Amino acid sequence: MASNPGLLTQWPWQRFGASRYSQPGRGDRHGQPSHHPMQLLRVVLDLLWISWARFQTARSKHRIVHKSIEFEQVDRERNWDDQILLSTILVYMTNIFVPGASCVPWWDTRGAVLIAVLHAGPVEFLYYWFHRALHHHYLYSRYHSHHHASIVTEPITSVIHPFVEEFVYFLLFMIPLMTTVFTGCASIITVMAYFLYIDFMNNMGHCNFEIVPTWLFRVFPPLKYLMYTPTFHSLHHTQFRTNYCLFMPLYDYLYGTADRTSDELYERTVKGEEETPDVVHLTHPTSLQSVFHLRLGFASLASKPYVSRWYVRLMWPLSCWFLLLARVCGSAFVVERNKLKALCLQTWVIPRFGFQYTLPLERDAINGLIDKTILDADRRGVKVVSLGLLNQGEELNRLGEFYVRKHPKLTVRIVDGSGLAAAAVIHSIPQGTEEVLLRGKLSKVAFLVANALCLRSIRVTTVEREEFEMLKLRLPSGLGSLLVLCKATLPRSVWLVGDGLTEDEQRRAARGTFFIPFSQFPVREVRKDCFYSTTPAMVVPKAFENMHSCENWLPRRVMSACRVAGIVHGLEGRKEHETGDVALDVEDAWRAALSHGFLPLPSPLPAAQ
Repeated sequence: MASNPGLLTQWPWQRFGASRYSQPGRGDRHGQPSHHPMQLLRVVLDLLWISWARFQTARSKHRIVHKSIEFEQVDRERNWDDQILLSTILVYMTNIFVPGASCVPWWDTRGAVLIAVLHAGPVEFLYYWFHRALHHHYLYSRYHSHHHASIVTEPITSVIHPFVEEFVYFLLFMIPLMTTVFTGCASIITVMAYFLYIDFMNNMGHCNFEIVPTWLFRVFPPLKYLMYTPTFHSLHHTQFRTNYCLFMPLYDYLYGTADRTSDELYERTVKGEEETPDVVHLTHPTSLQSVFHLRLGFASLASKPYVSRWYVRLMWPLSCWFLLLARVCGSAFVVERNKLKALCLQTWVIPRFGFQYTLPLERDAINGLIDKTILDADRRGVKVVSLGLLNQGEELNRLGEFYVRKHPKLTVRIVDGSGLAAAAVIHSIPQGTEEVLLRGKLSKVAFLVANALCLRSIRVTTVEREEFEMLKLRLPSGLGSLLVLCKATLPRSVWLVGDGLTEDEQRRAARGTFFIPFSQFPVREVRKDCFYSTTPAMVVPKAFENMHSCENWLPRRVMSACRVAGIVHGLEGRKEHETGDVALDVEDAWRAALSHGFLPLPSPLPAAQ
C-alpha cells in the first residue's frame, strides 16, 4: 500500500479472494473466442517469467542491484494477476458496448502497423508525462510509492500498482486498440499480440539481471532509443528521478531525464562478475508437490511453510513432468543466494525427490550426483558444504563420511550439522524436565541427545529392547542408570521422536504431551490436545539477507539446524569435517550459533509450561 493511500487504491475485488476469477470472459454470440484462454496464457507466461528470473538471480553473474528481497515484498506483490483480470473484464465490456469490437477478423496488417505507430507515439509520450506526474510528492505518496517500495525488482513488480493507477495505464493501452476498432482494421491476433508485448516488456524490464545482449545495439544502434533494458529501468527504481519511460527511452533522452550512468551500468552488468559462494547447502525436493514450493516455483507458495494443498495436487501431470526432467538432469542447480556478514551463501538442489532416496536402485546414482556436486564445490573454492535432508543418509553415505574417505584431499569441509541439531533438540525441552521418552528410528542426533541429557541427569526412557541396547552401548558406563527400558504406560510429558513414529503411538501419549522431532522430517500431527515442535531449527539473524522463501515446512526466517551448522562452520573458519561418527561438541555448537545471531525457536507450549 502507498505511504499515504489515496482514493481508489484498493482493487474492487480484493475482499473476494480466489472467487474473483469467476468474472465474465466467455465468447459472445458472434462466435468470438473466449477471453479465458488468453487470460490463462498470460498467467502461465508470467509464472514462467517469475521462475526463470528467480533462477537467474540465484546464479547469474549479471545481477544489477545487489540488495535483498524480503517476505514483505513477496506479500506486497502477491496480487500481480489483478491487472490481467482487470484487462479481461474491460475487454469483455468493450466487446459488448462498443460497436464493431465484437466481430473482427483474425488478422489485419493495417491494424498491426497502426498499433505499432500509436504505441510509439501517443502511448509512450502520454505515459512518460503521466509517470513524471506520479513522482510529484502529492501523487507519489498516495499512489506510486506502492510500486517503488520494491527497490530490487522482479518481473511481477512491473504490475504492482494501486487500482486507479493501473486503470489509467489500461486506458493508455486502449488508445491504439480502440483506434483500430473505430477505423475497421482491428483483429484478434493484433489485440492478443499487443497485450503479450506489454507483458513481455514489463517482465523483461523488471528483471534484476541484464538480459539484452550487446550485439543488438551494435547491429542496430537506434534500438537504444526504442527499447529499454533491465539496467535502464533499474536505475529508475534506485534513483527515482530518472528513466521515466514506458518501454522506449527516446522520451527520456528528448527531455533530459535519462540517467547519465545508464550506458556505464549496462556495460558493467553485461560483463558481470563471478561470485564464488563460501557456504553451500545441499538439499533436494521432498515430495512431487514440493517442487512448486521451491523458490523457483510459485512465489506465493514458497513464501509459506510447505503443506499439501488440494489445488497443487491437481497439478500432478506437471509434477510428473518435473520427475522425468529430474531423471535426465545430471547435476545440482542453484535455487537461492543469501548473504550473512562477509559470507556468500547458496542453496543447491539435487534433482531427486525424497522417495527416490529410499529406492536401492537409485542409491548409486544419487551418491554419484552428490559426489559430483561436492567436487564441483571444491573446484570452485567453496569452503563448506552442508548436507540437508536425505543427502546425509546413514545408508546412503554414512552422513557424508563416504565422500571424505573417497576424496581425502578435499579442501571443502563437509558438515552434517548433527551437533547443532542435537543442541536445538535439547534446548527445546522445557526447563525442569526430569524424564523424556525416546521413540522412533535412532540416529546420530538421537545418540548425541541421549548422551547430553544423561550428563544433565535427565532420564531417557525407551520402549524397545533393541533401542535400549543400542543406546546403552553409546553411553559412558557411569550414565547407564539414567537409561530406562519401560513397556508399560507412557505418561512422560516430553517425547523425543524420530522417523517411524506411528499414529497409534501418538494416540497412546498422555494429554498435553510435547513431541520434539530429532529427525530431518516433521511428525505428522495426529493429536489436537498435544504440542508439536518443528524439526531441529533456529531463527536466522536480522542481518541475514535475501531470505524470502521458507525452507520446506519451517516458518518464515527459520532455518534447519544442519543448514545453520554449515554457515556457522564457515563463520568460525573451522577446518574439520563433521561426518560419520564425528560430531562437534553439542554446547560448543550451540554457543557458536548464538554468538553469530542465530536464535532458538519460540516454544509452542503455553507460557505457564
